[in-house]
Amino acid sequence: AKVPTGSMEETIMPGSRVLVNRLAYLSSEPERGDVVTFYYPDDEDTVYLKRIMGLPGETVEGIDGAVYIDGKPIEKDYTDQKLNSDFGPYRVPEGMYFVMGDNRNNSWDSRFWDNKFVAEDKIIGRVEIEYFPELKRFP
Repeated sequence: AKVPTGSMEETIMPGSRVLVNRLAYLSSEPERGDVVTFYYPDDEDTVYLKRIMGLPGETVEGIDGAVYIDGKPIEKDYTDQKLNSDFGPYRVPEGMYFVMGDNRNNSWDSRFWDNKFVAEDKIIGRVEIEYFPELKRFP
């Protein structure tokens, strides 16, 4: 996939090319921190790339520049960028995920959508490798 926007900067830059593992979730569930491609909930013809932040059953919110899960700041935030506005709280339904771009203040993501969550069956796959312009692996 070619990355068209800056919503994942500084992790993945616009114009980068990534390999997406479409089989990643055949034997495991998506995890917090996974960078995934998925069909946008409000238009299934559009594919997005974001990071999973909230898992099914969790409550996600932004308070004073930080992301909180179930009332506690997340241990690993994946970016040094602080939120410029609060959001939530949003309770993630079963079978759904809350996603955000690493470029927190310039990302059209779960915080702003009408349908806030990505259904597990709409996840295309997990980003494994950036191969252009540099080689980078994702956990």
